[in-house]
Amino acid sequence: MSIKMVQDRLDSYNCTSSIEEEHAVREITQEVALAALGRTDFFKHAVFQGGTCLRIFYGLNRFSEDMDFILKKTNRNFTLQPHLQAVSDELKAYGYNIEIADRSRVDTTVRKAFLKDDSLGKVLQLQYADRSGPLKKIRIKFEVDINPPLDSRMEIKYVDFPFISSVTLQDKPSLFAGKLHALLCREYVKGRDWYDLLWYTSQDIGINYDFLSSALRQQGPWKNEDIHVDLKWCLEHLEKKVSSVDWEAAREDVQRFIKAAEQPSLELWSRELFLSQVKKIKE
Repeated sequence: MSIKMVQDRLDSYNCTSSIEEEHAVREITQEVALAALGRTDFFKHAVFQGGTCLRIFYGLNRFSEDMDFILKKTNRNFTLQPHLQAVSDELKAYGYNIEIADRSRVDTTVRKAFLKDDSLGKVLQLQYADRSGPLKKIRIKFEVDINPPLDSRMEIKYVDFPFISSVTLQDKPSLFAGKLHALLCREYVKGRDWYDLLWYTSQDIGINYDFLSSALRQQGPWKNEDIHVDLKWCLEHLEKKVSSVDWEAAREDVQRFIKAAEQPSLELWSRELFLSQVKKIKE
């Protein structure tokens, strides 16, 4: 019955390629993992954030690979292992054969692990498996920031697959602030960041400036600087960043994470497009 639930969920995606099928299976796995975490005390301590959060709970169109969390308050003794075991046990009940590789180090502020499975593709009926070979090993990076920036805000939402479970996640202004921090501070081009920016600017979402300020002081070019972050500051620095981006590289990064029907819109990506979208950001 559990495998049938996963199969039915996969069928509902109406995938049109092997890469979409791979993303769909990964996303189903992420949902089972979230539901499993909701049955533990994990969300008493942690908050869901990032692109996967944005996709599952707020309708972002692109697929996402990783599961990112921050603690509600700093706790350098936090360990992933008991929570990962709960996820592993739940996934096994749905036909997975999960391998957990905990890569956490006590001298870092991010606890990191990888969830891997290479068995599910053998029991699911995959529409594109014969054309492209077997489903690749499912691999999901799982990260928790144990020393988070201050002033994040949160809310509670619910997953309903494979069962009802509550998830604590960042609200949209805090998620937007986290994305702006990534856009301004990342040392390489990540097209997924810029795709997400287009989503935020189309949604009329404000920015949690307190959280953004704390993140900027904690990590990046403005580390430990006493800066006043407001809309004017954000627009000035975003416009500088937009002018420096290699848009061909950005398109190549995000291409495999969006469906075929949306691919033509990537041809519009340019300095001019993003400068016009940045101007839509409001207080």
